[in-house]
Amino acid sequence: QVQLVVSGGGLVQAGGSLRLSCVASGSIVAINTMAWYRQAPGQQRELVATATSGGSTNYADSVKGRFTISRDNAKNTVHLQMNSLKPEDTAVYYCSARIASYGAIYSGTRDYWGQGTQVTVSS
Repeated sequence: QVQLVVSGGGLVQAGGSLRLSCVASGSIVAINTMAWYRQAPGQQRELVATATSGGSTNYADSVKGRFTISRDNAKNTVHLQMNSLKPEDTAVYYCSARIASYGAIYSGTRDYWGQGTQVTVSS
């Protein structure tokens, strides 16, 4: 009953920029924290950035000063602006959100995940 759709991934040269977007839709009552994760080949999934509904943000040390997470609560959307990209940023990026929803199949609060989008940074 809730779907997160991610867009904006692609191939970019080192030093370039990309902007990822994640839109939540469905029988949404409220969205708490929204977050971006990434997973590089052979590596565990890691937390990149989080944004609460009240506007607080947090970043992994590896992306501080380069990435910015932002939300448009009216549109149930979260963005990740990625600047000064490095080859080590190459990964599949995932959007996640803790969402309260109501529907015939499921009602309650849990974490939802988008499909993931590939970000490749070439040197």
